[in-house]
Amino acid sequence: MNRKVLLGVTGSISAYKACELVRLFVKNGDDVTVVMTQNACEFVTPLTFKTLSRNQVYVDAFAPSSSWKPSHIALAEEADIVVIAPASANTIAKIANGIADNLLTDIVVATKAPILVAPAMNSKMWENSVTQENVARMQKNGVLLIDTKDGELACGVSGNGCLADPLTIYEAAQITLSEEED
Repeated sequence: MNRKVLLGVTGSISAYKACELVRLFVKNGDDVTVVMTQNACEFVTPLTFKTLSRNQVYVDAFAPSSSWKPSHIALAEEADIVVIAPASANTIAKIANGIADNLLTDIVVATKAPILVAPAMNSKMWENSVTQENVARMQKNGVLLIDTKDGELACGVSGNGCLADPLTIYEAAQITLSEEED
């Protein structure tokens, strides 16, 4: 199929689950480019995603690029879909408010592709009224949300805020891509 999937990975313990998501897209024949925030690199290395995606991984907005266009514009234009999984509360706040201060949020502001966001965070952060307002604002602006689920959180308690299963995220992306093609 060779659809261009841009996968944004943000700073969350759930970043390791994005590895499985890359595997699902690649197995389907999709071309996956991973963009990581600096905080995401604390959880999973760019080398892991480079190996799984078979593509360059982007972290720095000012890193040299093979395109004459700035990286955020070239990547935004190439993407058939932008999937952000996991999406931290910080990144959701930036997307909701149009803050473009790293490569991933620059791409979000510049792309015309559908954007799917799969949050992951502690339940107290997820249930915080400001986070919920940001989620609502993000959705009002056309961003699609893949809801969190209940489960055991990294802090040792159970609650809502777990990243949706990679297969659920993958299937939502495939449905969105099919709808775009129609």
